Amino acid sequence: MEQLTAEFGGAGQVGVGVGPVLEKFDAVSRIVVLRGGGLGDLIFAIPAMAALKAAYPAATITLLGTPIHQALLAALKSPVDEVVVLPFAEGVRPGEEDPEELERFFAQMHSRNFDLAVQVHGGGRYSNPFLLRLGARHTVGTRTADAASLERTIPYLYYQHEPLRALEVAGFAGAFPVDLEARLAPIEGGAAPEAADGGPGQPLVVIHPGATDPRRRWPAEKFAELAAACAADGSRVVIVGDSSEQELAEGIAARAASAGVRSVAGALDMGGLVALLAEADVVVANDSGPRHLAQALGVPTVGIFWAGNVINAGALGRSLHRVHASWVTTCPTCGIDVTQVGWTAPRCEHDDSVVAAIGVPEVYEDVLSLTATKFARQDA
Repeated sequence: MEQLTAEFGGAGQVGVGVGPVLEKFDAVSRIVVLRGGGLGDLIFAIPAMAALKAAYPAATITLLGTPIHQALLAALKSPVDEVVVLPFAEGVRPGEEDPEELERFFAQMHSRNFDLAVQVHGGGRYSNPFLLRLGARHTVGTRTADAASLERTIPYLYYQHEPLRALEVAGFAGAFPVDLEARLAPIEGGAAPEAADGGPGQPLVVIHPGATDPRRRWPAEKFAELAAACAADGSRVVIVGDSSEQELAEGIAARAASAGVRSVAGALDMGGLVALLAEADVVVANDSGPRHLAQALGVPTVGIFWAGNVINAGALGRSLHRVHASWVTTCPTCGIDVTQVGWTAPRCEHDDSVVAAIGVPEVYEDVLSLTATKFARQDA
């Protein structure tokens, strides 16, 4: 088995950030960053792109991302200058590949004459060959033992905080950290949706009950119990989600059986979601994109995580963010070890929640604590 080591590409070390910070590349005016996936995946890459922008202030940053990334960044101020939507490609953007479309895409990207291409999209088995086809002068990223090498690469080991992993990659491109976590703000002129309206002194609690992996979802009945408790305590509770989560969100609102609880799942565009989250006093969610977005917007959050995901995606601070971690290590149905990642052990077919044991009272206590802190600060 190949021993994974960092590859410096002949560069010297000039400092330390998350890891070594290497010498900057010369004459960089066009940077391209590869990061597919969902909302959370993009948000994890924001600190690295902010660092690249600070290191190369005259350069433009092009993100190769997904339609949801394009929609989100259109509603936010960010270090990204342009989003180019990725074509369907194995291991980069799931979907049916069109060889002719891929060839057109790479020809177009090659003609852009990128100076620096940065890969923060997984271990590189698929993403590194993809990145190399862009034709950039310099390449930096992560790699597993079976992935193609770039000019400068960092060993990809699954259990690492994702924003810090991306910052370590940025360090190999010569960029010192600016922020350890994403810092985002809505574009000016965005109006909060009607769902955010309420009386003075009435906290707004936003709940997102979904997650890409069903195993990361807290049971709907527990979200309903929490929503009802928050409403009974005088909060406005709004449940959010995309159209695929509409039935889940509406079921939780119905189960809560309170006029103070409503669902807007499937009713908000990305700008509306950003505006609503920015108005929230607390966001309660599983390990999901809306929770990561709320945190990036500076909104207090209460997150429900499986322990392994805390390592990769949990908030670093605890004054504004609370984390409830489940320490389950085996599938509740078949007993397979769920701490092993996909390429070292197969994922079983079961979707049982691994966070179901987390209790409502402790989550509710944190919601009260965070809203009390915010309103006490406003009254001071």
